[in-house]
Parts: sequence; C-alpha cells; structure tokens
Amino acid sequence: MATPTVTYRQVGDVIDYTPGANVSAGDIAVLGDLNVLATEDITADSKGAVMITGIWRCPKAVLSTSAIAVGAKLYWDASNEVATATASTHKQLGYAVAAATAAATTVDVVIVQD
Repeated sequence: MATPTVTYRQVGDVIDYTPGANVSAGDIAVLGDLNVLATEDITADSKGAVMITGIWRCPKAVLSTSAIAVGAKLYWDASNEVATATASTHKQLGYAVAAATAAATTVDVVIVQD
C-alpha cells in the first residue's frame, strides 16, 4: 500500500492565524484571496482563531444605491469595512442570504471562498 500524501489536520471552519497587527473579535481580515473572521481578539504576532465559513452578518454601506437582493454576489471592501455588491478591486466575500434595503446597516452573507 502506498504511503498517503495527505494528512488530516483539523476541521476546516476555523483556522489558526498570526496577524502582524492587533485584530479585534469580529474583524474581517483578507489573507490573499481568503476572507477570515476573527472569533477572538488576537494580539500582533500571536496565534489566534479565525473562521473561514458560515453565515456572517456584515456591515454594509448605507447609500441610496446600496440595496442588496437575496443571492447577490458580495465583496469585502476592506478600506471601508463593508460588504458591497461592487466588485472593483474587492475580494469576493460570498452571497447575500437575505435582502437588505439601501437603508439597512447590515447584510447576512454565506461565505464562499473561491
């Protein structure tokens, strides 16, 4: 029998992350093309837990043009720390699982890592 080349490490919904700067619980960090959600405060250069799956309630822009339909592809605007339907240079976050009006301050997103 051949030696396995893959070894199971852990359940994949939460992974270890060592940030270069302090991160607060509830912050989204972008690691390359991967969006992660801090589940706890993490001190710079210390290992902590971040979530990479699930449904997250994210802040969204409150603009007259920012209504979001169910199923809309959403992106993370790291500069403004909001979910947006505008791709631009933002990393994909996931899809809206509930509609959000333009006046809504949050949107529920099922996270999809491409």
